Amino acid sequence: MKKYSFLQVLTVLTAVFISTGLRAQDYPKWLDRSVFYQIYPSSYMDSDGNGIGDIKGITSKLDYIRSVGVTAIWLNPVYESGWMDGGYDVIDYYKVDPRFGTNTDMVDLISEAHKRGIKVIMDLVAGHTSDRNRWFLQSMEADPNQRYSDYYIWTDEISEKDKEDIAERYRQPNPKSSTIGKFVEKNAPRAKYYYKNYYEAQPALNYGFANPDPAHPWEQSVDAPGPRAVWQELRNIMVFWFDKGVDGFRVDMAQSLVKNDDGFKVTSRMWRDFTSWMHEHYPDNVLLAEWSDPEVSLPAGFNVDFFLPWRSATGYTKLILPEPYGKHATNYFNKAGLGEVREFVDYYSRTLQTVGKIGYMAPQTSNHDVQRPNILTRNTIDQLKVSITFFLTLKSIPFIYYGDEIGMKYNPDAPEKEGSREVFSSGFVNERAGSRTPMQWTNGLNAGFSTCDPKDIFLPVDTDGGALTVETQENDPNSLLNYVRKVLALRQESPAMSNTGDWEYVSDPDKPYPMVYKRFSGDEIYLVALNPSGKKVSATFSTLGRTHAEVFSMTGKAVFKSGKVTDRIDMGPVSSVIFKIEK
Repeated sequence: MKKYSFLQVLTVLTAVFISTGLRAQDYPKWLDRSVFYQIYPSSYMDSDGNGIGDIKGITSKLDYIRSVGVTAIWLNPVYESGWMDGGYDVIDYYKVDPRFGTNTDMVDLISEAHKRGIKVIMDLVAGHTSDRNRWFLQSMEADPNQRYSDYYIWTDEISEKDKEDIAERYRQPNPKSSTIGKFVEKNAPRAKYYYKNYYEAQPALNYGFANPDPAHPWEQSVDAPGPRAVWQELRNIMVFWFDKGVDGFRVDMAQSLVKNDDGFKVTSRMWRDFTSWMHEHYPDNVLLAEWSDPEVSLPAGFNVDFFLPWRSATGYTKLILPEPYGKHATNYFNKAGLGEVREFVDYYSRTLQTVGKIGYMAPQTSNHDVQRPNILTRNTIDQLKVSITFFLTLKSIPFIYYGDEIGMKYNPDAPEKEGSREVFSSGFVNERAGSRTPMQWTNGLNAGFSTCDPKDIFLPVDTDGGALTVETQENDPNSLLNYVRKVLALRQESPAMSNTGDWEYVSDPDKPYPMVYKRFSGDEIYLVALNPSGKKVSATFSTLGRTHAEVFSMTGKAVFKSGKVTDRIDMGPVSSVIFKIEK
């Protein structure tokens, strides 16, 4: 396979940026100081005592959210839903689900957040709807020439390739429909099968096919009337909420819209056209991509892209997730000390060089699909401080999943809830409900989340005897919550530690413990060192040319020794440190 030099790659990417109108720092400047906080609305705060969180509950906690050091919140879907997949099966994009309140409640939340300097980002489920959505119901009808007829992909026949496509990963428990590859058998008046995007209850919206096969009449081009109408509908949804004050969207499965698109070339082109419109008419608003490939998504016009643990090419999976999920032996942040960092360091360094001027990468402490840092044997406050130091000190936008700031536990025994049980073709089952348990506010009934009878609570809570609550940690200067506040305050005060400060890995990536990197801007230098293992470790690296290291924060023990040629850090078990390096 032909290899390309870094200069060749950079030249090509620069040409792409110029051709698409994306230049250095061509994004809303508020992102440069942003810290995001993800909220699963059903689980954050219940204002009416029915056991399920709601929008008024979130509004009541905005002062707390601001106190953590957060400047923006991202809400998982709040639209009217069939609740077959945690809100990601949307019935009506223009209406808040009654379980959360009303559209007016949402506008009030946005207004109150803005008063506190907090941006509000909604979740945009762009690739599919609920099978109860009125668009889909009309598309099922025999007449193929109605308004929503071609919003979905229908056929009476399926190609052999589509029959063989892996589908079991996205099966709902006890599905009522028969799935054949990517298609679901419906026997509707319109046609026998429809194309699904995830679960059977989530028919794919028709954004067209990159290379439609003439032998497959159901494969429309991206320029056909149906796909063009769907793109316009997506724009209408965004305008509706933008005009009510929403500051942006996180786009679910952003790379999945155009079908049969190898390399995502057509998908990227379509998104560039779309985001150019958005940045022209709503220049202060942002789009976040669930894509996990910033070298593709950011040139396509997105402002932020996530690290996602299921994209193994980044090395990120080996850092934060066990392999397989139920074991922790090779996870970098496990005490066994058997992890690795080389793949991540190489990928992260390269990506910062290629796209670091047009947008941001975003690691997440966890999310609604991924286990929390507090899991199994990774469960002490010191361990959690070490791991969260990593998330909060990279050159990126920090994303804190609600409750991770107080060390809430992943509960592997949480009952299946609203499609949370994800079954893979390998036989592995991801119990996502374990990361969606209610926020733990106090040591009282239901951890202060709801006044309901405990049997009616959305999911069970586990405060570890009251230790993992906001109430307990507020007044403890050594708590995880106050540690998070301290580090986030540093990000706001220090150019070097901010989202825009530079990053360089300084220790040997092939000797992964400890992990040592510097953050710097101008003459200001901070050094971050992490040792999540249960062993004493050391690292030697080229001298930073300064003799003094002032401790900003420390977990466990760490010593910095400067030299004329090399510097050295000695660290105790389960330790982390942020040094300010001074002359």
